[in-house]
Amino acid sequence: MRTAEISRKTKETDIQISVNLDGESKVSIDTGIGFFDHMLTAFGVHSGINLSVSCKGDLNVDAHHTVEDTGIVLGQAFAKALGDKAGINRYGTSFIPMDESLAFCSLDISGRPFLAFNAEFNDEKTGEFDTCLTEEFFRAFAFNSGITLHIRKEYGKNDHHAIEAIFKAVAHALKDAIEIKGENVLSTKGVL
Repeated sequence: MRTAEISRKTKETDIQISVNLDGESKVSIDTGIGFFDHMLTAFGVHSGINLSVSCKGDLNVDAHHTVEDTGIVLGQAFAKALGDKAGINRYGTSFIPMDESLAFCSLDISGRPFLAFNAEFNDEKTGEFDTCLTEEFFRAFAFNSGITLHIRKEYGKNDHHAIEAIFKAVAHALKDAIEIKGENVLSTKGVL
């Protein structure tokens, strides 16, 4: 089983995350930010993993530490659960529509973290979630999981729809990339 449990406690956040990459989309999320919980739930369900996230953050300041630190710990959990990455597809690409919005994601579980994020939002917030934190979350996730991650909002007016399409596009690309197709590491180097 490709599983991991990671805990991280700082003066700003206290986070526990567990993942099972071979799960059945069982998801339990509690970050204290309703919209972010909704996005992480969609992420877990659409990627096909079991995902449990518990975060107590300094929301009296704002949502930044909670969102970024959740991305850090989730990335660490993915990296640990993937192990040596033997047999995985490695690559995944997905376009996801959400009503008037369309999002794109292409990724490589390469061990070389990078984020290319091309999305602008119309409003500062959706619910209690700062829309700019979408990029912060995925940067933290990419750099801590060792994933090269390209995300683009193709178009869309409603930020809720656009951000949800982004989370689902990443989830579907990940679902393809983590699928085991063989026994060997998909790299001319022999390691990722």
